[in-house]
Amino acid sequence: MALQNIGAGNSDDAFYRYKMPKMITKIEGRGNGIKTNVVNMVDIAKALARPASYTTKYFGCELGAQSKFDEKTGTSHVNGAHDTAKLAGLLENFIKKYVQCYGCGNPETEILITKSQMIQLKCAACGFVSDVDMRDKLTTFIVKNPPEVKKGSKEKKAMRRAEKERLKEGELADEERKKVKKEDKKKGTSSSKDAITKSTTSRKKGNGSDEDRVSPPHRQIDEKDEAHDEDDDDDDDVQWLTDTSLEAARQRIQEQLSAVTADMVMLSTTEPEKKEKATTKVSNNSENGNSMSYRSMVREIKANLNKGIAANELVSHMAPLPAPAQEKMSALYEALFGGIEKGFAKEAMKKKSYLTAAVAEDEGLQLLLLRAIEEFSCKSTSNALKEVALVLKALYDADVLEEEHIVQWYQKGLKGDNKSSQIWKNVQPFIDWLQNAESESEEE
Repeated sequence: MALQNIGAGNSDDAFYRYKMPKMITKIEGRGNGIKTNVVNMVDIAKALARPASYTTKYFGCELGAQSKFDEKTGTSHVNGAHDTAKLAGLLENFIKKYVQCYGCGNPETEILITKSQMIQLKCAACGFVSDVDMRDKLTTFIVKNPPEVKKGSKEKKAMRRAEKERLKEGELADEERKKVKKEDKKKGTSSSKDAITKSTTSRKKGNGSDEDRVSPPHRQIDEKDEAHDEDDDDDDDVQWLTDTSLEAARQRIQEQLSAVTADMVMLSTTEPEKKEKATTKVSNNSENGNSMSYRSMVREIKANLNKGIAANELVSHMAPLPAPAQEKMSALYEALFGGIEKGFAKEAMKKKSYLTAAVAEDEGLQLLLLRAIEEFSCKSTSNALKEVALVLKALYDADVLEEEHIVQWYQKGLKGDNKSSQIWKNVQPFIDWLQNAESESEEE
């Protein structure tokens, strides 16, 4: 079965994971009874997570013809002879209105009907709730025939919670085992020390005191003296070297010279050390003086962006700047998105080449980019904090950020000092979607 990406805007993306089968139609009947049968309407509706009756009814409303979907046989008929391309174009309009999220464009949405009989689309990726235009003819059919509630969602959540609890219990058990091993090692070392002390005391007792020892005979004393003389003769062949360090030289100078001359010589010896210290201080001060301020770095990056410099050239230009890596990444992100009020996800897609080049050298740079997004979103006066989930979703789809680093950054943020910040609440739906999508793919 031939597949295609969901949404016309994603048709050129070879790595887009949301796909649906291509439409297959068949003309049936003659004369006034001619009909168009959408052969694989059930498979298309299943890929879109919408009832097949919705898409069939939408075709009838847009074409001004009668349409019917048979639940028992799964056949979808629209009166009249219609081209496949025409019906495929109508299906794209249906996807834009009733499937794709109005915020991030993700097709993984759920239809909600409010108490006031309004239709909304809740995105599982970014958490954005889209309001559907109620002037469309299909909305009355959807309100009268609401979609079925997914069964087993509570059971899945309970299973995931139980799995997380089991993992936590396993981690606690491992920690307890490590503690017990450490305590056993400590006890083992202390017991070995006690054994050593006991052995030394027993040796002392076995040797006895100095008074109890018997003096050796004269022959042994003479032999020892002769051996000592031979050792002295051997020492004469050894060449003794003088200690040439500064401290030894100072001691010799103080011993040989008078107090005044010793002070004069000491001054001459300490001058090189003072010069070295002075040069190191000057070099440190010069380095601190040459360190670029954050604002000037943002201005310089903006100037290069206005010149139309390429992404790789910009990153290579930023590499020698005298600033920490986190400040460079934050300055780059602020230069790219500073002054924007809305539509941060679209801007992220436009400028993804710069962010891709910034994190290309090492995977650890993705955490620096996430912290830069966090800082910019929290201190910005625009809608950056509200749209932070959309930005993360866009960068995740563009393969700039990986799931592992996003979840790691989120978990550290919850444990950090600013765990009560609004950014974690805004990002939570996207994190839940990431984890749920991974578990569902494993189940499939």
